[in-house]
Amino acid sequence: MIVPPKKRNQSESLEATLWAAADKLRGRMDSAVYKHVVLGLIFLKYVSDTFMVRHAQLTKLVDDESSDYFMPTLEAKKSVLDDRDEYTAEGVFWVPEGHRWEDLRTAAKQSDIGKRVNNAMDAIERENPTLKGVLPKNYTQAELRSEDLGGLIDTFSRQDLAAAEFSGLDVLGRVYEYFLGQFASNEGKKAGEFYTPRPVVELLVEMLQPYRGRVLDPACGSGGMFVQADKFVAAHGGSRNDISVFGQESNPTTWRLAKMNLALRGIEGNLGPQWGDSFHADTHPDLRADFVIANPPFNDSDWGGERLRNDVRWKYGSPPIQNANYAWLQHFLHHTTPIGTVGTVLANGSLSSQQNGEGDIRKAMIEDDVVECIVALPPQLFYGTQIPVCLWFLTKNKGSVSRHGHTTRVRTNETLFIDARKLGAMTTRTLREFTTDDILRVADAYHSWRGTDTSTDTPYEDVPGFCRSVSTAEIGQNHYTLTPGRYVGSEDIEDDGEPLGEKIARLSAEIREGFERRGALQDAVLIALDSLDPEIG
Repeated sequence: MIVPPKKRNQSESLEATLWAAADKLRGRMDSAVYKHVVLGLIFLKYVSDTFMVRHAQLTKLVDDESSDYFMPTLEAKKSVLDDRDEYTAEGVFWVPEGHRWEDLRTAAKQSDIGKRVNNAMDAIERENPTLKGVLPKNYTQAELRSEDLGGLIDTFSRQDLAAAEFSGLDVLGRVYEYFLGQFASNEGKKAGEFYTPRPVVELLVEMLQPYRGRVLDPACGSGGMFVQADKFVAAHGGSRNDISVFGQESNPTTWRLAKMNLALRGIEGNLGPQWGDSFHADTHPDLRADFVIANPPFNDSDWGGERLRNDVRWKYGSPPIQNANYAWLQHFLHHTTPIGTVGTVLANGSLSSQQNGEGDIRKAMIEDDVVECIVALPPQLFYGTQIPVCLWFLTKNKGSVSRHGHTTRVRTNETLFIDARKLGAMTTRTLREFTTDDILRVADAYHSWRGTDTSTDTPYEDVPGFCRSVSTAEIGQNHYTLTPGRYVGSEDIEDDGEPLGEKIARLSAEIREGFERRGALQDAVLIALDSLDPEIG
């Protein structure tokens, strides 16, 4: 689902207010450390609120004589309210008494509030095995003053963050997502380890259209791809159970962020028992996904490729140990079904590099007809890096495939190139964002080319300067380079009705006249200088 800018601005007013309040309390703490303090508290508030919502529901049911839950005595009522299964069966985490948000709020001004929060995190992990090793417990560090931590608890205790029913709890998910983006903005280049800008994620999801099936992200960061896929399904009338989420993340702190992010959204995702490297400790070795969506590290030179020279995943050739780009592409394809689709972000160098055998791998992939679409993105979409990037879309089957009510046309030996470098608008001095129209323009071109539904149902046509369908033979003639600008050409210039020959003659005369005027002016200046009395001054 793409949120229109006006609605997005309205929905972000609460999040922005909370961010401003929380940021004031940061003190001397580094943003990368403070991130876990704040996001951990948001998660703690969420699990406590969901617990209390379910607790309120059960309280009402045990008092209702018409309910199957009705209990005539106080002891019987308490046995229902304290029955862990009544919570976990509804996907609610069990929060032990004494460690709930209201308990912490009451003690927010105490000097030992940091220890109390750590104890609450420990208790919740003990009572909920799926959260083991996930929650932060750094609330007693010297840089975090107890009065600042108490201030954060007060900040997140606002009435408009409380919910009387489960549907109202999504606001905390929005706050978590917003804060992730703000921390990414503050951390610059390091942000790439845990955050992909929302417009890029929205574009990937709109192009992949994961209506139902298995969705894999082998470099999942904080889980933003899964959150957006879940929104897409909901926006198209689907159920959360229509997709199954599988992910992997090598950074332990980022893996924890992803686990909390999915839990906040009520998404049951399999991110493995712990963090792990997708190349060397693949958590899902036998998985074949319907959709692979990812933003792996750009040009990773430290991926340990020397230990994987003969890996079964390298169908098109062993990737160079100096750069993981073609390792990622082949890893993604290895994990797709025969009709699955891959959508990923890569550095632009992947489109044309001939170094260390990358050109040979790219040629083999193109000749095997697995490269479906390449999108060139504008600069400054990512926090802290100016590396030009692109989107790759891969599939093992360019035939006519029926899926979820959509049937693709035969696209054998064709690849779509889209040049989106002129799209988007600067939202800050250093950051560019796609608009809703930008995202739909790119996605609609892709889907009309594939023959599937678009928001406009307009038949596909090449648009000079923007998109073009190119044969594999032509790509071969261009040495298997995949840079969109090479193929889409230039925008058509509006015809002003003046014949080309006449236009050239007119412009030539204007230029010659300009030269003559400049010469006359130069002569006049020289005469004036010669007339000056050399004795003056």
